[in-house]
Order: sequence, then structure tokens, then C-alpha cells
Amino acid sequence: MKVIHIHFGKDGGAERFFVNLANSLAERGVEQRFVIRPGRVWRSEIESCGEILKDNYRRISLSRYWLQWKLGKWLDEFKPDAIVSWMSRASPLLPRQSDAVRITRLGDYPNSIKPFSNCDVLVGNVPGIGEHCRKMGWDKRVEIVSNFTKFVTPVPVSRAEFDTPEDAFVISSAGRFVHRKGMDALIQAAAKLDNAWLWLVGDGKEKSNLIALAKQVGIDERLRFIGWQNEPAPFLAASDVFCMPSRHEPLGNVVLEAWTLDLPVVSSRSEGPSWFMRDGKNGLLVEIDDIDGFANAFNRLRSNPDLCSTVIAGGNHSLDGEFSKKAITDQYINLFSGKTGLFPL
Repeated sequence: MKVIHIHFGKDGGAERFFVNLANSLAERGVEQRFVIRPGRVWRSEIESCGEILKDNYRRISLSRYWLQWKLGKWLDEFKPDAIVSWMSRASPLLPRQSDAVRITRLGDYPNSIKPFSNCDVLVGNVPGIGEHCRKMGWDKRVEIVSNFTKFVTPVPVSRAEFDTPEDAFVISSAGRFVHRKGMDALIQAAAKLDNAWLWLVGDGKEKSNLIALAKQVGIDERLRFIGWQNEPAPFLAASDVFCMPSRHEPLGNVVLEAWTLDLPVVSSRSEGPSWFMRDGKNGLLVEIDDIDGFANAFNRLRSNPDLCSTVIAGGNHSLDGEFSKKAITDQYINLFSGKTGLFPL
């Protein structure tokens, strides 16, 4: 089986899944080629999986025509079974005609279905994305195939390295510092807890605002900005609880990553977690922007070891049953071969 991936994403949880899938497909003997942006920090992690073409694809540029020519050469020489565009930006590069199945994989809710005119099948990682595309008029195939995350056994970083007491209750979170990720709400919630420290793994344009907010609510001395990390697991593993406070989250790959680390998870009731998390079973769910609700959830886990054990076990069960590497990879291989996936919509 042969597959071409076109991926113009940057750096985040979605890209970590892309890397995981590429390597899993390679382990299964799938030959692959990739079109990605230059300067991706994860490029080295897919180099062994196949040839890589770098381009900053812009729809109005001379380089677009060179890239289309190069892709045409690949189609003639490589003869892929499938061509996968990752998100709407890459979809216009799908060929108008091809013997290969043309797939657009969506990890978020698109604003329009116009970019998908050359696409045979849309793949959403949660049912809501597929339903959203149907409402906008998409009448061809839709499949729902979710994510998996790799299992790691990290050595937790030393709390002392980040000037954090060993006996502190540490809340961690990870993601881009943008409004939709809700880090401001998390800072306000953590500030309500005594001897609670907050570690934020990531970076983004809202960082200066978050620093100012932390000073305003009095948690600045207990807040640590860990910075962007290619592998956040050792930092998350040093905490007591993981939180995803997003206002909008199509899936929430970081929740899966936290589950692999045996961390209890608190999440907002954003789109993805509302689909795959069950309150009190595999985590605790809180209404979006409910600052007191987040604080109460942290206190419940802090004071109730049995509840912690229950939601950790529930997270492991969800990983094994719904988000396993084998099941997700099997579904993609079925799609690449032209078969209907496990979850058509």
C-alpha cells in the first residue's frame, strides 16, 4: 500500500497524532511520502517513514505551480493508493482526477466545504465534525476515525528543577496560549486552591496576558511556564492532575496523552471531551468557563484517592477500547484501500 500525505500544520497535539500515525503505518509496511512545511520540529520523527517534500504552500504564489507539478510527478511515479490532505488548507492540492482515493482528514470544524471539491471522502476525528459538514451540504462519504497516542514511560522531571515543593498539589495543562484553550480560566481556578501550583506546558500570543492575570489573582509565585516541549510527557507526569479547560476542542488529544500517564483528568465540556469522556467514570467534566467548577473538581480529586483511582482506571479502559493504536491504524488502512471504515456517518 502507498500513501501520500499533504500536511501544512504547525506544532501541537494534532501534529503529534500525525507523527504517531505515520510511524504506525510504516510499521505495518505502508509506503509513504509527505508534503510538509519547512522547519517543522517533528520532521525528524517521520524521516524514516518516507520521502519528504517541503513547501510553504500559498494559493497565490509561483511555488504553488511547482508544488502541483511535483505532486503530479509523484502520482505518476509512486502510484499511491490514497492521497490524504490534512485539514482544509491542503485540500485544494488534491488532484481533480486520480485512481487513488482522495481523503481530507479534519481535526476541526471547517468554515466551508468548498476546499473539498476534489475529495472523495471526509474523515472527522469526532462525529460532530461529520455532522457539521453534512449540514453545510456535503453529500459524499464521511467517516469518523479518531486518534490514538503513543504510550511512553517517562521519567518525571524534578519538581525542584522548577522551584516547586515536593508536597505541593500540582495541576498541569498543555497547549497553545490562545483564547480558545481557556488557560485564563484555569489560572483563576487554580488561584482559589491553597498550596496548589500550576504548570503550563506550551507557548503562544496570550502569554503576556496570562502572566498579568496570574499577578492579578495572586498565583504568579505558584505558576510555572514550562515552555513548548516536543515531548510534554515528563512534565505532565510530574503533576497530580491534568486539566484541559478549552472553550473549543474538537477532540482533545492531550487528554489521551494524560491518560497514558495514569493522570486523573479534569476537562471542560467542549465538543470532543463531551463525546468521549464520562463524568466521574474516566474524568471529571466542568462547564466551559466555570471557574468555581474547575476549582471544586480539583478539590474533589485532591481529597478523594478513590475517585482518583476510578477515573484513572476509566481513562485506561477508554484508551484500550476506543483509542487503541491497532484499531485506529486498521481503520485508516481500510480507508486507504477504498473500504468503508468502522464508523461511517
